[in-house]
Amino acid sequence: MDLIAEEFEPNAKGRGIETLRKAETIEFELMRELAQLKEENVPFRWSEWLNVCLKRMKMTCQPSTVINYQTTLNKWITPLWKDLDLGDISREKVYKALFESVDSNLKPYTKKCILKFVKRIFQMAIEEGVLQRNPCLGISVKVSEPDQKVFTNSEAEIFLKEAKAVNHRFYPIWVVALLTGMRSGELYALKWTDIDMDARIISVTRQWTSKNGFGPTKTRLNRVVPISDELLSFLKARKLQIGSESEFVLPHLTEWTHGDQASVIRDFCVAIKITSIKFHDLRATFITNLLSRGESLARVMSIVGHNELKTTNGYLRKAGVDVQGGTDKLGYKLPQESEGRVLSIVGRT
Repeated sequence: MDLIAEEFEPNAKGRGIETLRKAETIEFELMRELAQLKEENVPFRWSEWLNVCLKRMKMTCQPSTVINYQTTLNKWITPLWKDLDLGDISREKVYKALFESVDSNLKPYTKKCILKFVKRIFQMAIEEGVLQRNPCLGISVKVSEPDQKVFTNSEAEIFLKEAKAVNHRFYPIWVVALLTGMRSGELYALKWTDIDMDARIISVTRQWTSKNGFGPTKTRLNRVVPISDELLSFLKARKLQIGSESEFVLPHLTEWTHGDQASVIRDFCVAIKITSIKFHDLRATFITNLLSRGESLARVMSIVGHNELKTTNGYLRKAGVDVQGGTDKLGYKLPQESEGRVLSIVGRT
């Protein structure tokens, strides 16, 4: 403290240190940083460990992922835990942050996302030996299953027929989406060099997003999508139509580039009076259609690039495959028309 007192008078005020208390705080922080530089066993605070994690994530994650973590956690969590040691953040503090301190008007999905991010930051601390236990364990946020819609077979045919009839600018995109189940960003990045018409396969190796541009697929894994007879005919015709004009199979329309493809498909569905769906629902239509026709879960997972069985199982429920025939064994039947005879008339004299 003698050093601080000497510094405080008379030059400290000129350096922005207005009080002795502030000087003591600055000294404490400097000593802490010095101890960390010497690799002494100084516990990380939340804000310090978050910065360490963000730096490491930059080496393995998409830039948009890092920005999402940084923005979300610094907005909702860091103001609450900034100066807390990681080891002092208990399960109760996590629960209070999510269900009491965070804006009560936030949607459950947003709270679930916050919890997921916090849980990962603590998990990284466990992996590095900074913590022994994740305080997020046992905490969950209930979120209703999204109301995802799909086309019936007849609606899918009407949809494509009407789009072709009016030469809709999105028609080629919708065709490939419904016949491959590829994600929007994967379709956007699809090149002719990815297609082997002789082997009848499409190699899905990249995607495009407005934040990251071209990069690896969502799961960071490559896969192969088989080409059906319908798709093969379409691709050959399209190749002849556009020639060597573009290395990309599908047109990079302005609405698609700006992320407005969902509103385009909704408006068209309303106009032709069929189920109004989102662009991603074309992928759901593809998946449920395959499952309802007896295609195996494993094969569908491979084609669409699902990493987890529970993801594909969700589409299985939507297709109703797991319950088909479940009511056929009921022990009662409706009376047949010929059995409905009148035996008597009540009150007849």
